[in-house]
Amino acid sequence: MERIVIHSDLNNFYASVERILNPGLIGKPVAVCGNKEERKGIVLAKSEEAKRFGVKTGDTVWQAQKKCPHLITVPTHFDKYMEYSRKVRAIYARYTDLIESYGIDECWLDVTHSTLVFPAFEPKYREVNGEKHFTEEYLRFLGDTIRETVKGELGVTVSCGVSFNKVFAKLGSDLKKPDGTSVISVVNYKDVVAGLPVEDLLFVGKATCQKLNAMGITTIGSLASADDGKIINAFGKVGETLLRYARGEDDDPVKHMDDKREYKSIGNSSTYPEDIESINVIERCLYVLSESVAARLRETNQGLADTVHLWVRDSNLNSVSVQKKVRHTALCGEIARHAFDLFKENVKPPFKVRALGVTVSGFDNGSSQMTFDESFGNYKKLEKVERTVDEIRKKHGYDKLQRGLLANDPVQMHNDVKNSHVIKPANFEDRKKDDEE
Repeated sequence: MERIVIHSDLNNFYASVERILNPGLIGKPVAVCGNKEERKGIVLAKSEEAKRFGVKTGDTVWQAQKKCPHLITVPTHFDKYMEYSRKVRAIYARYTDLIESYGIDECWLDVTHSTLVFPAFEPKYREVNGEKHFTEEYLRFLGDTIRETVKGELGVTVSCGVSFNKVFAKLGSDLKKPDGTSVISVVNYKDVVAGLPVEDLLFVGKATCQKLNAMGITTIGSLASADDGKIINAFGKVGETLLRYARGEDDDPVKHMDDKREYKSIGNSSTYPEDIESINVIERCLYVLSESVAARLRETNQGLADTVHLWVRDSNLNSVSVQKKVRHTALCGEIARHAFDLFKENVKPPFKVRALGVTVSGFDNGSSQMTFDESFGNYKKLEKVERTVDEIRKKHGYDKLQRGLLANDPVQMHNDVKNSHVIKPANFEDRKKDDEE
């Protein structure tokens, strides 16, 4: 049966919530920014008025103010953003229980079998070339119903893409912003999608786009009609996925709202108030980050990880990203040691480190078999200790129990990265267009 998938994207979400908290900001150019004192002073969200001056997500505060001299900058209120995100999802749940989050500000909804809760609308179907399809008017009506309900009850706007799969629904939600509904149907998708830039397709990032462009593929239509062998030879298995997405063959289901989230990676990063030039301080910072990563890994029940990734940014904003395969682990100590080894191997002194990130991936979901030495050696004991530390911190506070390594570093002793991290909208690091907020 033909599916009806809606992708909802809350417009300028953080800035919209700030305007609810402070109506005096309505109609003015506003940017929600990180803390400049902690050198996290970048634009996380902006209003439509700020966008017209060219302010973009990821701009530094000074860049944004140069573009828009009258820009009003406000700090973040993540508890309020989460509150409104939950309220929006509660509205979605009136229409379907197939709700899959894509960050704090975006969701997919499958309403194929849930249309009875919508107001009556006819005609729902029409015949095209002997086949029965949903009418575009009906699909638009479904998106408009969601959009208008959210705006009417909460005062925030949402753009909706309505299609027969997740990829095209996501593509549609980007076409009419803010506060619009776009339909990409089984009948019209070739006309709507073919001429769009290939980078508009979900998961086509900068590097993939450049590679496709070098092959003469600049639109989604040209990718859809490309030779399979040519694409698969250039991109491997990813090439198969790209071709399916471009041709509208995505059959990935929308997950149930209660399904456990599947993680491809778990990580954390910090930008530091001052450049770090000491290898000892680097080690302590990596342990703090690894504490948060290991704790999150245990919380999400993904099992053990077999890959550790390190990200380093220096004072000139140059970045290094490296990784290594390791024995399956969920231990902070092991993750930190691997991250520290990666740092020493890839960053040579003198250095001035502005930011660090530690990530793990390659989860076994509890399926790995431990060796005899691992099962009866220190691993199980250390894992039990770390879980006990988790419980003590949850009950009494993060800094009530710390590693001896951090004893001489009061800043890192109290640096609870796990519970003070920035909640970013979906695809924050790879925003490609001004309005993708």
